[in-house]
Amino acid sequence: MNLAAHEFLRTRHSVRTFRPEPVPREVLERILSTAVQAPSAHNRQPWRFVILDQPAGRERLAVAMEIGFAVDLRKDGLTEIEIQKQLARSRARILGAPAAVVLCMDESEMDRYPDESRQAAESLMAAQSVALAGGTLLLAAHAEGLGSLWMCAPLFAQERVIRALDMPAGWQPQALLLLGYAAREPVLRPRKPLREVVLYR
Repeated sequence: MNLAAHEFLRTRHSVRTFRPEPVPREVLERILSTAVQAPSAHNRQPWRFVILDQPAGRERLAVAMEIGFAVDLRKDGLTEIEIQKQLARSRARILGAPAAVVLCMDESEMDRYPDESRQAAESLMAAQSVALAGGTLLLAAHAEGLGSLWMCAPLFAQERVIRALDMPAGWQPQALLLLGYAAREPVLRPRKPLREVVLYR
C-alpha cells in the first residue's frame, strides 16, 4: 500500500487564480505525454488537445465563448448588469491562466453501427475516454506543481470554439483545462461521504 500516492491524488484541487509566470513548453509536453497514457475504448485514443500557451489564443477563445454565453444568459432572463458580470468573470478566469488546453474528441476512428442505440453508446465511450485523458492531465499537472481548473464551457459553444481556433475537421471541444502556478492555496470543498455515493452488493 502506497499511502503517499493516495495523499498525492487526494491533494489535487481546482485552482481559479494563477500567478502570471508562463508554464514552460517542456512542462506542458511532459503533462501531455502522461495524459495520453490514459485508457481508452478499443485503444482508439480519441482525445485531441489544442494548447493555448500564448495570450492571443486565449483571447480568441474567450471572445468566441462570450458571444454564445451572453445569448444563453439572456434566454435565462438575467439582467444586462448580471450578464456583464458573469462575462467579465469568465473572461478574467480564462485570460488569467498562463496556459489552457481545449480538450477535444475525435470519433473518426471509433466503430460504426447501423443502429442508433449502439452508435450512441460508442460516442459515449469516446467521451469517457477523452474525460479519462483530461483527468490524467490534471493529475500530471499536479505532479509538476501546477494548479488546474476543469471548465465545461466549450460544450455550450462548440462551433464558435472550432472556428476561433481553426481546429481540424472532426475535433469536438469537450472541456477547457486551465493551467498555471496557483496564486494562493485553493479553498477545499467538502466531498460527499462514501455512505451517500457507494453501494456494496
